[in-house]
Amino acid sequence: MDYDEVRAIDPEVAAALSGEVERQNETLAMIASENHVSEAVLEAQSSVLTNKYAEGYPGSRYYGGCEYADEIEQLAIDRAKDLWGADHVNVQPHSGSQANMGVYLAVLEPGDKILSLDLTHGGHLSHGHPANFAGQVYDVEQYEVDAESGYLDYEGLAEQAEEFEPDIIVSGYSAYPREVDFERIQDVADDVDAYHLADIAHITGLVAAGVHESPVGVADFVTGSTHKTIRSGRGGIIMCDEEYADDVDSAVFPGSQGGPLMHNVAGKAVGFKEALQPEFEEYAAQTVENARALADRLQSHGLELVSGGTDNHLVLIDLRPSHPDTTGKEVEEALEDAGIVLNANTVPGETRSAFNPSGIRAGTPALTTRGFDEEACREVGDLIAKIVDAPGDENVVAEVSERVAELTDEFPLYDDDEPLYE
Repeated sequence: MDYDEVRAIDPEVAAALSGEVERQNETLAMIASENHVSEAVLEAQSSVLTNKYAEGYPGSRYYGGCEYADEIEQLAIDRAKDLWGADHVNVQPHSGSQANMGVYLAVLEPGDKILSLDLTHGGHLSHGHPANFAGQVYDVEQYEVDAESGYLDYEGLAEQAEEFEPDIIVSGYSAYPREVDFERIQDVADDVDAYHLADIAHITGLVAAGVHESPVGVADFVTGSTHKTIRSGRGGIIMCDEEYADDVDSAVFPGSQGGPLMHNVAGKAVGFKEALQPEFEEYAAQTVENARALADRLQSHGLELVSGGTDNHLVLIDLRPSHPDTTGKEVEEALEDAGIVLNANTVPGETRSAFNPSGIRAGTPALTTRGFDEEACREVGDLIAKIVDAPGDENVVAEVSERVAELTDEFPLYDDDEPLYE
């Protein structure tokens, strides 16, 4: 990744790109929504398909010259069907949020009712936050996790749905560390005659590998990101039964997007093929085991985790019980100085600002891609705990930084002599 062609034209951008490669190589990515794609996916995403307009769908385009775009998009669709067992797949959404927009446009009218999880309890902006289009176009009410356990309150959700009478219930979350009972939420939706949208943006790879329950064939619509636990080209995806296929496709194009980003679709196709290999199931299972090991070690240091642990790829740490005067942003910044990159995050019952909340969220997908096992993730838990205990201590930050440098050398990322993964 020398970026020689870019450097010849634009040395400033080339320098920034090279700096980003160095940053990723020399830090531990623990933002739960981030991962490292293979060199093959990177190559596909930077391909000449960036030059091609392909409005429409395979076999029915509004432009000529789409024979190879058709071939690649159909490969992405077919592989997605194999991965998740879906009847119909749309791989064109530019992101998970736009995938959600596509579903809303397909079945809702402005002012219709959405019932979704509150952002501070682990929901997502595109599920109806007032700052997002969904919260501005639709009538949104939000449910919460149980204050005591940190788990979804399914009975409370059912009662709230009966009273609110939503047109669609949204499940799937951005900061919920437990497995989701999609069938139970579907039962709630059926009881109130609502659609059910399962947003698996964070767990697409875990679902594909069978280490998390699948909502495909259960929920009316399933959306997701294609660049988190699935390690494919950056973007979104919509899955549904054939009865909704035409409405979904027209909601994506021309309803909410113009031409698809065909170079991203190529990255999706390549990443999906990688995920269809047996090794991917091992990767997904290891990601979960690594998260559990991390969670156990953090708890051993007296840190409190929302829900007491994890079933998936992430842990959510509530700093208030053990470090009431420390904010998530303080810890995030100190950890980044030490080479561990995660994010400050709201926690259930949040009393601080979302810009400086009371928690931090950490994930293991990218560490697992680098080759980290449970023991390595336990050590990372030790390093995080040291920073949490003394975020303002420069000596502690320097000590942790030194060990992070050793770990990144031990588990190389984009190495000229060794592919990231086969």
